[in-house]
Amino acid sequence: MSSDFDTELGPETEMDTSAFRDEDDRISLLWLERLRAFLAAGRAEDVALVMEPLHTADVGDVLEHLDHDERLVLVRLLGDKFDYSALTEVDESIRLELMEALPNAEIARGVAGLDSDDAVAILEDLEEEDQNEILSALPTFERLSLKRSLDFPEESAGRRMQTEFIAIPPFWTVGQMIDYLRAERDLPDEFFQLYVVDAGYKVLGTLPLDRVLRSQRATRIESIMNTTLVLVDANEDQEEAARAFERYDLVEVGVVDESGRLVGVLTIDDMVDVITEEADEDIKLLAGVGDEDVSDTTLDTVRSRAPWLAVNLVTAVLVSLVIGLFNGTIQHMVELAVLMPIVASMGGNAGAQTMTVTVRAIAMRELEGGRLRRLIRREMVVGFFNGVIFAILIGLVTWLRYNNVQLGAVIAIAMIINLVVAGTAGILIPLTLDRFKADPAIASAVFVTTITDVIGFFAFLGIAGLWFGLF
Repeated sequence: MSSDFDTELGPETEMDTSAFRDEDDRISLLWLERLRAFLAAGRAEDVALVMEPLHTADVGDVLEHLDHDERLVLVRLLGDKFDYSALTEVDESIRLELMEALPNAEIARGVAGLDSDDAVAILEDLEEEDQNEILSALPTFERLSLKRSLDFPEESAGRRMQTEFIAIPPFWTVGQMIDYLRAERDLPDEFFQLYVVDAGYKVLGTLPLDRVLRSQRATRIESIMNTTLVLVDANEDQEEAARAFERYDLVEVGVVDESGRLVGVLTIDDMVDVITEEADEDIKLLAGVGDEDVSDTTLDTVRSRAPWLAVNLVTAVLVSLVIGLFNGTIQHMVELAVLMPIVASMGGNAGAQTMTVTVRAIAMRELEGGRLRRLIRREMVVGFFNGVIFAILIGLVTWLRYNNVQLGAVIAIAMIINLVVAGTAGILIPLTLDRFKADPAIASAVFVTTITDVIGFFAFLGIAGLWFGLF
């Protein structure tokens, strides 16, 4: 590389994290340009120097900004200095792309020093053959721990947990426990509480670190432990586990197997990721784009979106059939063709508002007993009053535009009907889908839009046909 480049950007030793992001908290283009130049020149020492100060999450951002070949060069130039936990911070497609390009022996070396939850996140998307080859290269204890986690269902607490935790017997004193922690070398890098267990690893209580610091050395563990336990089953869905963190304001919680034995712990950092992922997934499903990332290929994106567009095409054909029933009515009064999209559009928007509130309430388990009945009544009443408000507005506009008070009355009545139907459909359709164990975030939008369009066109054109005697 030319000395002009080094002179322009300054000596490598002056590079720090303050230069990594610009004033808008984005990765500095100048910093990224310099890294790319080092990668192109194969300058391993300089690459290591500029990457060393970065947090794991920042390394993940860097990987997402680089192209495929540059990512591989970065990983290979860093060698032992590359922290594989950074792969948990990138899109799944990028992670798989890197995993496929790297030899299994290199991946085994990289995951060997990771927390078990990070190692599982990297390994779980690989083919079983590759998983087994990587696991066979790890020490026996780590291999068995990871294999146990991978045996749990996808998106379960068992997949998210880390198997490193501290378990102590109830008959120890605080002093014995402190001496043990000081002498033991193989402890988790971070922990927030200790777990008091019996000989069968059944949890008897928990011991927060703040309580340890306030207790005398001679105090017995069983006298100061928390016996009000919040535990998560390893087979429980990760979203339910995250809800326990939210409900009880947890920082860490123990995970037990079907026999009630402690097998791991969930920590707040992983649960924040789960909450973000689940919210992101629901937003995408509401829009019908599936599990899609910005780094996906064009072909993957087409495959993700095409099925739902096909469903929308079918529903659009159904709506067109309803309009076709009133061809004669529209031919006699052309103004109807101009006005009918207004009724359908207003109904669709109103239904989407109610549907969004309902899907969120279902996801948050907020619709219990009386709340559900109140929500149904509220949305029907809201639909009626919104219908009256906008019926008056569109009725007046139609009257003034076409000098036809009867046409204004027709569209006003149709507007009230469709907004009441929209509010009702927006809540009942997601509830029905949820009752039949279907994900309301996936299919609700299609059904709600179809119903509001069909009812909107049918009500407007039907009322107009009867009112003006056009049948």
